[in-house]
Amino acid sequence: MSLSVLVVDDQGIVRAGFAAVIDAEEDMTVVGEAGDGAAAVRLAEELAPDVVVMDVRMPELDGIAATRIITGREDAPRVLVLTTFDLDAYVFEALRAGASGFLLKDVHAAELLHGIRVVAAGESVLAPSATRRLIGHYASGAVTGIGGGSTPRELDGLTARERSVLALVASGLTNAEIGGQLGITVGTVKSHVNALLRKLGLRDRVQATILAYDLGLARPNPPGAHL
Repeated sequence: MSLSVLVVDDQGIVRAGFAAVIDAEEDMTVVGEAGDGAAAVRLAEELAPDVVVMDVRMPELDGIAATRIITGREDAPRVLVLTTFDLDAYVFEALRAGASGFLLKDVHAAELLHGIRVVAAGESVLAPSATRRLIGHYASGAVTGIGGGSTPRELDGLTARERSVLALVASGLTNAEIGGQLGITVGTVKSHVNALLRKLGLRDRVQATILAYDLGLARPNPPGAHL
């Protein structure tokens, strides 16, 4: 099935460029375009896209606020944030708002398309520079509370295996790598991941990773590690 995508950017030429790249793919269709956050919120509800490609700095309602509204709805689309500005505040606020990915606008077309497919599949993607700084901030104790206010008590609902999987997800391992470490199939890993996300009320692996850091289930990896 074709992935439906809503493209949001206040610069018409940039928006048109992203839309052209996405529409050229056989498995993707641009169902709408928006030039500001308010229009993005409205079109996301009307068109119910699978993925929203969201700019950050826009008039009326910025991309972070729009993302928070969109992801707060039932059956919300995934949001992939794109920005020219590689700033910590944007990375952290985008994740707090519920974005499933964060990339810079200067990525190659192939990276953008890969990012859309990844978040549509329920996974997460972060620009390498953003990931390094996020992990570095956790290592220094500078970032807290991105996990949505969850407390250790909420982990009581997880099985021992689900806690192990959560810790390995936070260490940046893929499902295949987690399966290899635990001696279980990839399908079983996916089931555990889906179960722990559901029990903890999390949208995706990025939020699960952040929560694991917040609760001390995972330790920051060296710079260059990936989520």
